[in-house]
Amino acid sequence: MKNTFFLAVAVLFLWGCDQPQTFDVLIKNGQLVDGSGKESYTGSVGINADTIAAVGNLENAVGKTEIDATGLTIAPGFINMLSWATESLIVDGKSESDIRQGVTLEVMGEGWSMGPLNPKMKKEAKASQKDYKYDIDWTTLGEYLQSLENRGISCNVASFVGATTLRIHEVESENRPPTPDEMERMKALAKTAMEEGAMGIGSSLIYAPAFYADTDELIELCKVASEYGGMYISHMRSEGDYWLEAIDELIEIAAEANIPAEIYHLKAGGKDNWTKWEAAIAKIDSARSAGLKITTDMYNYTAGATGLDASMPPWVQEGGYGEWAKRLQDPAIRKKVTEEMRAKGDGWENLYFAAGSPDKLILNGFRNDSLRYLTGKTLGEVAKMRGTSPEETAMDLVVQDSSRVGTVYFLMSEENVKKQIALPYMSFGSDAASLAPVEPFTNYNPHPRAYGNFARLLGKYVREEKVIPLEEAVRKLSALPASNLKIKKRGMLKAGNYADLAIFNAKTIRDKATFEEPHQFAEGMVHVFVNGEQVLKDGEHTGATPGRFVKGPGYVAMANEQ
Repeated sequence: MKNTFFLAVAVLFLWGCDQPQTFDVLIKNGQLVDGSGKESYTGSVGINADTIAAVGNLENAVGKTEIDATGLTIAPGFINMLSWATESLIVDGKSESDIRQGVTLEVMGEGWSMGPLNPKMKKEAKASQKDYKYDIDWTTLGEYLQSLENRGISCNVASFVGATTLRIHEVESENRPPTPDEMERMKALAKTAMEEGAMGIGSSLIYAPAFYADTDELIELCKVASEYGGMYISHMRSEGDYWLEAIDELIEIAAEANIPAEIYHLKAGGKDNWTKWEAAIAKIDSARSAGLKITTDMYNYTAGATGLDASMPPWVQEGGYGEWAKRLQDPAIRKKVTEEMRAKGDGWENLYFAAGSPDKLILNGFRNDSLRYLTGKTLGEVAKMRGTSPEETAMDLVVQDSSRVGTVYFLMSEENVKKQIALPYMSFGSDAASLAPVEPFTNYNPHPRAYGNFARLLGKYVREEKVIPLEEAVRKLSALPASNLKIKKRGMLKAGNYADLAIFNAKTIRDKATFEEPHQFAEGMVHVFVNGEQVLKDGEHTGATPGRFVKGPGYVAMANEQ
């Protein structure tokens, strides 16, 4: 009897061993670049539901859906550390320009975040809408992020809470410190945001009213984020003439608040500042050696993009756009602004001066339909067309367009771009929305980084110029930022992780977008999965919207959640 029983068990065991592993999706025979930075190898990935079930040699496995990845690279989905898809995802949740580059997580919150909002902020935001029309049916940052998931998006989303947003909520656009009561309310708002799942505190200190915040104010906000395991991330007070001092401030905030800190889009802006690169990196490396966690991110271009507000002193912008436009119509003030635009900023970042010429400023975004014919022209060209000085032209355009006017500034050195890519603690962010070549997105010309930042890294700087190996590039696009953000179960090809995958042809991936013709998708990304669902198939979007709100380390589950 015993022998019969054991024989039956043995037969069942052997029969089970003969049965192939079965997965919902099996991606076979690709070159696995797992995100660790280790050398790639040939293998397969099995997915069940939203999770990576197995990675490696799965030669006997079968899938309900099978993809032959021979000749393709299989990598973890990429993380966009500086995304401005805040509104574009409301308009079109497919996130096409980034999905087509393998980006599966958009991280927002550079100074301004989509919550918390008060009634006045909602009213002003609604009134400023032009091409993107939508209802503001949320109040807090967590509600906004959850609303994206509920609407249906193809990518995952996360956000820092903006220091600027917290300041406007309580102090509006006034150039003064918050009162003790206002500071306490700002900290309480930061606490709520962290418990809702914010990644930390984000700042953008070259712009008014963010510029008005002093170091102590930022330290106090960061102390709140630190209690929840969050990080501080900053567009620093200067990326040019006062670059080294700005790095000192970020390091001070990190030390005083006991918080990891990241520098947004690390760069030395303006030719006179290019030689500061070694000194800047020495400061960062010294802080890291002393035990502070300082990291950086970047976009892979020698030009940045912002607005004409970055060409004018903060004092003229105090009180918000309405007051700024009103002042720009006063002849005495215009004369003073012109003088300051033509000189190195006195304690502020003057990108007009840093560019060195009005011909190095491309006007790329207008609110007013009647001015859109100027899109793609340099400020110098428009000044000649109008017969006015470049400074007067800039002021006139801000008034006439009822906006800060989107502007591309050519500021950086290609040599420094390559040096930055090679830094071991460098991640990547587009500093742009995720778009598609359709209206309303084609109503303006974005910086080409909106369509090409990640593909440009893999094509130009990895394959063609060999600045870093493919394995290291993938680490910096996935596991490194996931670790910095303390995101669990993402960033690596690992059993048990969520199935966010980028599958591409490493021999052909490239960016196509240019400053003249920016609305062009990158090429070479073949398949993309988000939470186990395929959003890109054979290079075309599937229409699937499996994206989720990815919560930060301080998230506290609400009582009504199951």
